[in-house]
Amino acid sequence: MERMYRVLGFWTGIFAVMFYLGDMYTTSLIFFGQTGFFLLLSYLKLSERMYIYIFGAYLTVFFIGFTYWTTFMMTPGVGGH
Repeated sequence: MERMYRVLGFWTGIFAVMFYLGDMYTTSLIFFGQTGFFLLLSYLKLSERMYIYIFGAYLTVFFIGFTYWTTFMMTPGVGGH
């Protein structure tokens, strides 16, 4: 299970570099933080159940944040398309 957290760290690192190269610095910092978080967790040698609980908590926090952002922070009709 710890290998999957290393895979998540790898892909969030790739996204972070791409966001940085695309001049999206705030988003790249968020993804670099997630990369560090996933890599740190991958070396803790926790039980599989604990890894699942942590991933569930991570998804819960992400979906609450994403729902808040899309509901209250995004302005409908703004985008220029």
